[in-house]
Amino acid sequence: MTFGRRYSAPMEHEDAVKKLAELGHSTRLAIYRLLVKAGMEGLAVSEIQKELGVPGSTLSHHITRLVSAGLMVQKREGRVLRCEACLPALTGLVGYLLEECCRDQDCCD
Repeated sequence: MTFGRRYSAPMEHEDAVKKLAELGHSTRLAIYRLLVKAGMEGLAVSEIQKELGVPGSTLSHHITRLVSAGLMVQKREGRVLRCEACLPALTGLVGYLLEECCRDQDCCD
């Protein structure tokens, strides 16, 4: 399968480990899902905070971890800090997980 490769370079094992580790935390997964749902426009940090009810300092910590893993980016628009999911990172991760799917069988054709 080439699901992720259409969108990004092949993912290295350690990069996948880091991304999965960060998404393995409930709050970070909720943030990421919210950003994926928002699409290319992303969301202001204040919107994420309001939607999830996470304290500002805690939210900042989780956002930093997601940025560090390459799962999201932040952009300043005047006084507003916007967050966007890196969709190529998501498709790359899914592609990495699926690239060996049924390699020895014909179940996925």
